[in-house]
Amino acid sequence: MSENRHENTVMTETDKLALEKAIPMWKIVLSQFVDHKMAVAGSFVIASFIMIALGAPIIQWAVGINPDSQNPLNRYQPPMTRVELPSDQREDRVMQFLSTHGDEGIALQKAVIEKGFVTPIREEDALYDFAFLPPVESMEKIKEIEGAAARDFEVILNDFDTFHVFGTDELGRDVFMRIVYGSRVSIGVGIMVAIASALIGLMMGALAGFYGGWLDAVLMRVTDALLSLPTVPFLIVFAAVDLNKIPMFKTLVGSQNESIVKMVTILLIFSWMTTALLVRGAILSLREREFILAAKTLGATDWTIIIKHMVPNVIAPMLVSVTLGVGNAILFESALSFLGLGIQPPTASWGNMLFNAQELISEAPFLAFIPGFLILMTVMSFNYIGDGLQDAIDPKAVRR
Repeated sequence: MSENRHENTVMTETDKLALEKAIPMWKIVLSQFVDHKMAVAGSFVIASFIMIALGAPIIQWAVGINPDSQNPLNRYQPPMTRVELPSDQREDRVMQFLSTHGDEGIALQKAVIEKGFVTPIREEDALYDFAFLPPVESMEKIKEIEGAAARDFEVILNDFDTFHVFGTDELGRDVFMRIVYGSRVSIGVGIMVAIASALIGLMMGALAGFYGGWLDAVLMRVTDALLSLPTVPFLIVFAAVDLNKIPMFKTLVGSQNESIVKMVTILLIFSWMTTALLVRGAILSLREREFILAAKTLGATDWTIIIKHMVPNVIAPMLVSVTLGVGNAILFESALSFLGLGIQPPTASWGNMLFNAQELISEAPFLAFIPGFLILMTVMSFNYIGDGLQDAIDPKAVRR
């Protein structure tokens, strides 16, 4: 008896050592994902683009350039160009400032004269004369004056002399800042569509696979019908629909966001079917497994079985579907924007920047190359991430 007890003790200690040395599943998956070099590189690219998109207002503050500020006399400037605002536009900006600031503008004129920054012939010309000082000198002097009006005028002075890293577009707007703000729209639309379509596909596939019967037949016939439709022509037709005619739409969404809401809705309608088929197949294979039968025997409800027992087992292929879906959504958004039916100006997206540059490829090729290259990099990066996740999550490929 003592020998058997000793053997049981030894076995228990061995089991404990084995458990201590066991590697958690998430570490195995992470190590296999890291082995996919292109997936890791794609993750860094996407993380960089997302950080740029989220930090767009900070980048605008650091650069000091408004993405919607136009300078038609300096259109199609090449990259790495410094541009000064023409005299007539400077006067217009000062006049607009004085008309909107009233007494504060008059007080700022007096402060400029009192500090000896300018000696105008007439007091009301003080800010005009100040605006024509060298940009560096005027910016240093305006900082010496306190008050909200001085800060507002400082912003105006900052627009008089600008440096454009990627040059200017057909309206003299800064291409770099429009690229930065365009990343928020293009990547944001892609991620929103991919996540929403994954959730809809998960719900449809789970219901069809678990319950079967007439519900499965109806949902799958709807799925097959949408899959059989020619995607691009239908996207073009739906993109031409005016959503502002829908009651309360303009009040709830706003006219500026109409094209974004329309784009997300259109892409969502045509992007959930693949996920639904993928989830349905996985649910059908899980429905007759022993742990599902055990949960039913113990009295678990259908929703408990679906949410707690089945959904966790289909998350892995869904992650792959989501990453690949982001790339497809970005491509469709860019294609529709390129055709003039997507995100509408003045809202910037990489697709409509390509559309605006299509007639200027010979005159200003950088306007088409930069957004086109960014779309290519983004889609390739998401596809590599999906490929890496597929290799890392696949049970047959897991190295224990």
